[in-house]
Amino acid sequence: MGTGAADGSRGARRWLPWLGLFFWAAGAAAARGADGSEILPDSIPSAPGTLPHFIEEPEDAYIIKSNPIALRCKARPAMQIFFKCNGEWVHQNEHVSEESLDESSGLKVREVFINVTRQQVEDFHGPEDYWCQCVAWSHLGTSKSRKASVRIAYLRKNFEQDPQGREVPIEGMIVLHCRPPEGVPAAEVEWLKNEEPIDSEQDENIDTRADHNLIIRQARLSDSGNYTCMAANIVAKRRSLSATVVVYVNGGWSSWTEWSACNVRCGRGWQKRSRTCTNPAPLNGGAFCEGMSVQKITCTALCPVDGSWEVWSEWSVCSPECEHLRIRECTAPPPRNGGKFCEGLSQESENCTDGLCILDKKPLHEIKPQSIENASDIALYSGLGAAVVAVAVLVIGVTLYRRSHSDYGVDVIDSSALTGNSLLLNPAMQPDLTVSRTYSGPICLQDPLDKELMTESSLFNPLSDIKVKVQSSFMVSLGVSERAEYHGKNHSGTFPHGNNRGFSTIHPRNKTPYIQNLSSLPTRTELRTTGVFGHLGGRLVMPNTGVSLLIPHGAIPEENSWEIYMSINQGEPSLQSDGSEVLLSPEVTCGPPDMLVTTPFALTIPHCADVSSEHWNIHLKKRTQQGKWEEVMSVEDESTSCYCLLDPFACHVLLDSFGTYALTGEPITDCAVKQLKVAVFGCMSCNSLDYNLRVYCVDNTPCAFQEVISDERHQGGQLLEEPKLLHFKGNTFSLQVSVLDIPPFLWRIKPFTACQEVPFSRVWSSNRQPLHCAFSLERYTPTTTQLSCKICIRQLKGHEQILQVQTSILESERETITFFAQEDSTFPAQTGPKAFKIPYSIRQRICATFDTPNAKGKDWQMLAQKNSINRNLSYFATQSSPSAVILNLWEARHQQDGDLDSLACALEEIGRTHTKLSNITEPQIDDADFNYSRQNGL
Repeated sequence: MGTGAADGSRGARRWLPWLGLFFWAAGAAAARGADGSEILPDSIPSAPGTLPHFIEEPEDAYIIKSNPIALRCKARPAMQIFFKCNGEWVHQNEHVSEESLDESSGLKVREVFINVTRQQVEDFHGPEDYWCQCVAWSHLGTSKSRKASVRIAYLRKNFEQDPQGREVPIEGMIVLHCRPPEGVPAAEVEWLKNEEPIDSEQDENIDTRADHNLIIRQARLSDSGNYTCMAANIVAKRRSLSATVVVYVNGGWSSWTEWSACNVRCGRGWQKRSRTCTNPAPLNGGAFCEGMSVQKITCTALCPVDGSWEVWSEWSVCSPECEHLRIRECTAPPPRNGGKFCEGLSQESENCTDGLCILDKKPLHEIKPQSIENASDIALYSGLGAAVVAVAVLVIGVTLYRRSHSDYGVDVIDSSALTGNSLLLNPAMQPDLTVSRTYSGPICLQDPLDKELMTESSLFNPLSDIKVKVQSSFMVSLGVSERAEYHGKNHSGTFPHGNNRGFSTIHPRNKTPYIQNLSSLPTRTELRTTGVFGHLGGRLVMPNTGVSLLIPHGAIPEENSWEIYMSINQGEPSLQSDGSEVLLSPEVTCGPPDMLVTTPFALTIPHCADVSSEHWNIHLKKRTQQGKWEEVMSVEDESTSCYCLLDPFACHVLLDSFGTYALTGEPITDCAVKQLKVAVFGCMSCNSLDYNLRVYCVDNTPCAFQEVISDERHQGGQLLEEPKLLHFKGNTFSLQVSVLDIPPFLWRIKPFTACQEVPFSRVWSSNRQPLHCAFSLERYTPTTTQLSCKICIRQLKGHEQILQVQTSILESERETITFFAQEDSTFPAQTGPKAFKIPYSIRQRICATFDTPNAKGKDWQMLAQKNSINRNLSYFATQSSPSAVILNLWEARHQQDGDLDSLACALEEIGRTHTKLSNITEPQIDDADFNYSRQNGL
């Protein structure tokens, strides 16, 4: 029933235009006159036979929100015009028609309107868009207009693709992609830079026509900024996320300067040239220049040669003036390379007639009789000079004759030749006139210091009435008196034999030590320490560096004393890394190099590696006498020549010889980590309103940070926050340092400096110089005295640390943060029993117990295992007392804490001791050892 009605209604609507046309024709017939003549109605076209022509056709339209749209069409001549939408006629009641007369042609013009609603469009479900078309009738037939589509307009909120930020080098191409949201009609795209529209027609370097993308052909510094994609149609506007574009400039080297002049005036030297990373300078995080800023080459400067006279020529013939001449030339050799010309006359003349020549018609003896007297005086003086020379030659000959026949026998000489040396330790001590000292042994003058001492003026200062009996008068020039010590009449000593003159020992009958002076070592005082050690051993500590040296008891033979030194290379490292190898520790030198020990000593070197055998391959290297570095061993290797125990922050090495040592590491994977210490310092600038922040990233070794402290003290810097540890991975990603949360109305930071980026290579191999970034802050008014901000140090795709700065810029109100704990700087050198945590008597009992093999395995191997020494046990097996070496290693590891309880627990776990060490008492322990053991918990 419903379907039939609908079909009927649809059919009525289809035939409605034809019914209208029919009724129009019937009305026209009724209007004919009685005489049968035809009267044209107003609606009949004046030019029959013309098809309708559309003056205006319906246009495509969009429905915005719920507002209907109007479609119109206009045709002439037209009897009727109806709309057909989606193939169906629109009801006549929905049409609005208007008629008019075209004055030029006299034809009727008909115009028709219809409204289309949003509901009509939404209810239509066809293969095409909703469409409408006009149909116009005339006498001759019908005409159809174009189809006009009607669509619902919209614009979605989210962009299909937002532009992404880019960092591009200068003159590189920038392409920012933008895909606008889906919409009807399609959205138009406009680009904004820093909220300002971009006009690509005014800038030929920018193109925005290519598929909504923004293309900058050659990036300029001015192209840095925030870019936004704007999409809009007739419904709405949409904004994309902003994309930050940074145009950076990689540093470029300037031209090399001219080679400098040779640094020596004569002989072999060097000359250098330099360049700067200013062509251009790195900007906006660009990479620093790679390569060397200074080049040096050797040069040889020609030495100046002063001229020297040839021998005089023969006298010339006598001239009419009664004179003859002789000449000489400055050619033996001639002056070269800026040398001085010969001094004196090049020719000489004298009278050649013995006074017989006449000058001015007078005999020569009548003119100047005094010249004869002068000649006789010259002869007299010449004779006296010859006599003096003869006497001097005779004296020298007699002296040489006596020396050649004395065979270096016993001579008595004046002791004033020894005055000024340190034979008398106390200058105020009165000389003993009866002292007689005899030296014996070979004489050695290998040290250049000896030659310097021979020329000291102090050797010639008089000290009267003292006679010193020596084996050879030549001994006076040895300079040994600078080093020997005398405390009484009978303190006679003997020099050591052999060539170990540099840091040797003497064997005095009363155990008086012979100490070598170390003032000539080219090491800075704060990174060098010395101490005198004997048979009892001791400990040498480099203050605030983590470097120490343990000399075990008995390592130095009895009746011997050595002055042992230890230093850290503070300048440019002599160890040049090969490939991916990096320096993980300072270069530590201990000596003297020719000293021999009977028991391995323990050298502790700090390192900055995050220890893991899966990620690092760590080596111990030693510098040879030729300056080359050779690998001693890998930390994970098995060796009987030395032993390395790697702790989280230090490496303890057992060695038999002194020298220069360092740790290097080769990363196996990208997860290898170097530990960096980050710290921030601040100080006022020359401008009273400026305040400088310096952020340091250095290897996590105490000596590296001590160099930073030294530099900051010279610059007046103040540590603003406790240093923190940053784990820096070997994944080639750079380091970023930025200043955050600056109070906006109190302080400001200079533009483009709030964030600085350091390339990976400079951080990973930063052992040459302390790496730091500088920030300059400016306060708005002098009344601002407080500064609070955050310093963010992070590795891209890595670890991050935040330093919270809360300080007063006034020195009087500033809180001081301690640089180092002062524990290890109190006594750099400790000798004897007090240098060790374990009393010597208890140590002897432990060694006697565990050095003996045991069937149950409770021997030194178990002692090593309980002290976390699980590898390379073959090294201890080669020692005369494995337990003693293990305890030496324990002493080196626990020099700070001296955790004797853990050692006691380890011994009890083994089961070889029946009571705790604190209950051990021995009758042979002297009071000093007993008191010392009680104070240390044993």
